[in-house]
Amino acid sequence: MGIDISLTPEQQKIQQAAREFTAKYVIPNAGKYDRAGEFPEFLGPEAVKAGIYPPAVPKEYGGPGLDLLSQAIIAEEIGYGCGSFANILCGNMMSAKLVLLAGTEEQKKLYTKPLVEGGYAGFALTEPGSGSDAGSISTQARPDGDEYVLNGSKCFASFCGYATNIVVFASTSPGKGVKGLSAFIVEMEREGMTVASVEHKLGIRSSNSVELVLKNVRVPKDHLIGSEGEGFKYAMKALDTGRAAVGYVAVGVAQRALDEAVKYCKEYIDVNGQPLSAHQSIAFRLADMAIQVEAARQLARRVVRLQESGAPYTTESCMAKTFATDTAMRVCAESVTLLGPYGYSQDGVVEKLMRDIKIFQIFEGSNQIQRLVISRNLLAR
Repeated sequence: MGIDISLTPEQQKIQQAAREFTAKYVIPNAGKYDRAGEFPEFLGPEAVKAGIYPPAVPKEYGGPGLDLLSQAIIAEEIGYGCGSFANILCGNMMSAKLVLLAGTEEQKKLYTKPLVEGGYAGFALTEPGSGSDAGSISTQARPDGDEYVLNGSKCFASFCGYATNIVVFASTSPGKGVKGLSAFIVEMEREGMTVASVEHKLGIRSSNSVELVLKNVRVPKDHLIGSEGEGFKYAMKALDTGRAAVGYVAVGVAQRALDEAVKYCKEYIDVNGQPLSAHQSIAFRLADMAIQVEAARQLARRVVRLQESGAPYTTESCMAKTFATDTAMRVCAESVTLLGPYGYSQDGVVEKLMRDIKIFQIFEGSNQIQRLVISRNLLAR
């Protein structure tokens, strides 16, 4: 891929920095950490040095304060190298954006300080019995003097095995469903916070996901984000940004799968002494893959333009996430097919791309839920 000349000079520098970081730290290490299922702790500190992390944190809190398109570019470039590494660097921005959106000045400083030092943040919403239904969350937060006492458990809690601070969603008014949901900043070092188990996954194996147990965890009342009962609203706003980020990463993964397929089809010589790419049927399949990837990229970037203008973008964010991840899954599967046994082998890269991208169709709201949101908004017009 060349540098995108449609970007401003500053954005082109960010793209080049992210591309160089990916070439130096992501691509050479992605396979090793995937096979071991280990978390690449070096990633955050090195990305800080490169000036691309934590991208959403403003300069007044010590971050690079990058614009929305630059954040999207970084997600795509790192996704090109590894969907798992991209999820680590970009995914933990979702909870940070929630705090930056709704937190107090003190909360923003508390939450962003570890990030600008190369650390990680966590997001704990999903529970074994809740899934896409946030209203059925059973974790509770009970007021007790100047504190809240939290009890419950979370599953697939992102990065919480390595996070300093996490955003935990708990019910402060049981029986009220989503209207009783509240959001809290909880430090992982607090007594009663336990990582019960680490999730072992098909893909994004180096991206840490854990089962988290909270037993009589006490947090000061000033760790409540906003007001009681507003947690669901903040979660939805955070998921809007998270869905967009998922789309950007998916575009990067899809582009890598396309490039690997093009390279193989140009180099592999068939029994007639011709490269695979000389066959029109193969060339047209590559063309269709390229069309889909570019369409996904432009749909994802439209979300950026809406965000920058201050216009609503929930529906468009759902569209971008759904189309980009479905496209990436198709392109990765097609790349595996075109490469044949080399595509299916762990000695190559495309089988990992396909394993990694599957979860992007599921988390931040499954693509079925995205279609539900899109259709409801469409029919409400």
